[in-house]
Order: sequence, then structure tokens, then C-alpha cells
Amino acid sequence: MGKGIFEGYQRLPGTYDEFFDADGKPQAAVAIVVERLNELTRLDFKRLQSLADATFLRGGITFTLYDGNSSSERIFPFDLIPRVIAAREWRAIEAGLVQRIQALNLFLADIYSDQRILQEAIVPRHFVEGSKGFRPQLKGIRPPKDVWVHIAGVDLIRDGEGRFRVLEDNVRVPSGVSYVLENRETMKKTYPAIFRNVTVEAVESYTHKLREAMNAVAPGEGGTKRMAVLTPGPFNSAYFEHSYLARRIGCELVQGSDLFVERRRVYAKTTQGPAPIDVIYRRIDDDFLDPEVFRADSMLGVPGLIDAWAAGHVAIVNAVGNGVADDKGVYPFVPDMIRFYLSEEPILPQVDTFVCAREDDRRYVLDHLAELVVKPVNEAGGYGMLMGPSATRAELAEFAKRVEADPRNYIAQHRIELSSCPTWTSKAVEPRRVDLRPFVLTGDRSWVLPGGLTRVALRKGSYVVNSSQGGGSKDTWVVEENP
Repeated sequence: MGKGIFEGYQRLPGTYDEFFDADGKPQAAVAIVVERLNELTRLDFKRLQSLADATFLRGGITFTLYDGNSSSERIFPFDLIPRVIAAREWRAIEAGLVQRIQALNLFLADIYSDQRILQEAIVPRHFVEGSKGFRPQLKGIRPPKDVWVHIAGVDLIRDGEGRFRVLEDNVRVPSGVSYVLENRETMKKTYPAIFRNVTVEAVESYTHKLREAMNAVAPGEGGTKRMAVLTPGPFNSAYFEHSYLARRIGCELVQGSDLFVERRRVYAKTTQGPAPIDVIYRRIDDDFLDPEVFRADSMLGVPGLIDAWAAGHVAIVNAVGNGVADDKGVYPFVPDMIRFYLSEEPILPQVDTFVCAREDDRRYVLDHLAELVVKPVNEAGGYGMLMGPSATRAELAEFAKRVEADPRNYIAQHRIELSSCPTWTSKAVEPRRVDLRPFVLTGDRSWVLPGGLTRVALRKGSYVVNSSQGGGSKDTWVVEENP
């Protein structure tokens, strides 16, 4: 694989390597990056990686890891070798993401109003109304400017042939964009020479675009609106991101106790008196958002908030009730949504999925558990799922009981070999599996952040990229291929 830090690098068998082809030659989009990185010795690179880690630590770029009754603050592991995507390939991904979010937005508007897609049995009614994310209390409500999905994080993977596929949709409170921005900033500070002779699409405009999108859906006409980021507080695992985004957007960071509702208008308590709030970027789950509508014991939300939203006096980003659109049991029907609402074929393929609530699918899953990845539809972060190919007999038997007892709660997929990327492992560069979470903003139009959050499974042999289970991240570059 050449000299420098890549000397001795071996591709991971069975995966698509994002840097090197089967003959060990760099892919066209990464040729210059490989050349730049190979100017370094392993000792040089180790020093740069240590500098990057120290930058994250000094900057407080962390997440909270929970383990039973205890928690600990960790820096988000960052790998200094970037993940590179050719611009021509990215344009197709971008179009596919915009198409998908447009369809999901129309789906949400439909199921909380006329329910045409349910009446025509394109999506089974019981799949929607039986979803934990479906909120029947919201039927008939139209959010300001009819936008339900303002911020989406769509998880993509590359299969063994190198094709990007949608793995899942995150349209409630998707996290991770702060790490995208900090990864790029740290990369520029730590190793600016790597950008020489490479044109990388910028990510720094994200917070400006986010503010534009929030302003576009604010109630009323014209002018700059007052905004706030609503956080559960400093003990939340993503609190760094909440405070980071509020600072970068230029708005207030508030908790539920900082807000109140009077005459169906939301106000923030300030030292100058009550200040009206037009847009709330909420980082609180639906259940805790308004104790008058959802959980009465919630101390995190704002009493009367849903009533103010229903009256059109405040925009909530993302809209309440979106959880049904990223329910893993609804995911298999997104291609049908695209055809139904847009009269188009899906641009981005997704992973073939068995829905355990269907008798034929369930029978197949139970007969082939050892070959499948089985996921609970309402869990996140890689928790609660079965990796059949690596499971013990006892685990397979236990999961079979779970699926039979509550089939609606499970889907299954054949394990797809995630693509791999060269990754620094403290002594050498080795391949590690990766996924990608691009972010899509929607106000009066949709905009896709170039690249997104590449998560990497740092543990050797692992398929789990989540930070809560030992994963890290890379800077994601969208670049023009060099001749």
C-alpha cells in the first residue's frame, strides 16, 4: 500500500475499502490525500493525533457515557485520517436525501390530517397508529409553514459493492452535527498541510443555514425572529452540542423552567422582563415537552407549549410527533411513500428489511436468526439489538422469545458489510468500519451539509459505530476528483 503511514496496510476482507482498490492503488478521489498523509512517518502522525486529542479535551468537546447508575464525561474520539467522498457521487446522495425528507415531511402532514396513505393501505394503519412515536393528540395541527422535519440526520452505509444505502432516518432530535464542525476546525488547526492541493467543500456555513431555516418557519411575516435552544440541562449526554449550537446560532440556551406560556404565546424570563420566543429548537423528547399534554410528571418541559404551537404562535424544531417517521417499523415503507407522494422512484436504495409484525417475515426471521441483525424499532445507539452471526445459542433463543412475544417491536436485516476506512490505532493504520450521518435542513427549501458525521467502529472487528459503544468519528470531505 505504499510507504509512509500506510506501509503494510491490509484491506479488511469482504468490505469496500474507501481508500484503496483491490490492487492496492488509491481510489481517484483520495489519491492526493494519500500522498499528503504518506509524507508523514508513523511517529509524526502519532504526535499530530495526540495534538488533535488535546484540542478536543481543551475545547470540552465531549459526550456523557452512562453505565448503569454512573456516568462519565468523555472526549469524542476523533481520527485524523479523513473520510473522502467524490463530489460527483455526493451530488446523487444529496438529491436522494432531499427527495427522502420531502416524502417524510408529506407523510407526517398526511397522517396527522387526511391519512390518505393509510386509507389507500400503502402503509398499514396499525403500523402507524401502533407506533410509540405517533401522537393522536396532534391530529389536525399544522406546524408553521407546514414544515415537520426541519433537521434530519439520515444514516447511510456503503455496501460491499460501494453503493450508499439508507440505514435509518433520524427526524426527532438528531445529534452529532457539532462534531462535524469541530472535526473540521480541529483538522485545520492540527494538520493544515493536508488541505494543500485538495478542494474540500466547506461545512462552516451550517449554523448560518440552520438559523436561516429556523427564521423561515417562524410565525408571522418578515424580520428576524427570537429563537432559543431548549435543553434538558447539563446532565444530558449531548449537552455540549446544545450549548455549542446555541452559541453558534446566536440564540439563548434555555431549560423548561426558563420559559412560560401566557395567552398561547411563549416567553423567556430575562432580566429585562418577559421576552417573546418565536422559534424553539428543542432537544427534549416529545414525552417530556409539555406536562399538560404528555407526561404529567415531566419537570423538563413547558406547560402550555403544545397549545401555543397548535395556535401557530411558535415554531418547534423539529415538530412534535415526528417519531413515527423514524420508527424502524415504518422505515421499510419509505420507498412507497416516495412513489405515493412524489410519483418518483427512490434515488437512494435502502436495506432490505423483514418486518416481524408480518407473519411470513416473522417466520423467516425466526428460522434464520443466526444470519440476521434484529433491531427493536424504538431503540437507538445500537442498544437492544441482536447480531445473529456473532450471537451465542442462548442469545438466539432469548431473542426468538422476544420476537414471538412482541413482533411489532422488531425488524430484521441481513448483515451488510459496512465499508471500511484506514484508521489510526495508536501504533499503525488499520481498516475500521464506518457509516455516515449527513444532515438536511429544511425551511423554505432543503439544504444538505456537504459530508456529514462519519462514525467509525474503533474496536477491531466491530460493526457498532456509536460513541456510547466505543465508536469515534472522522472529518468527512466532499472533494473534486483530480485527473
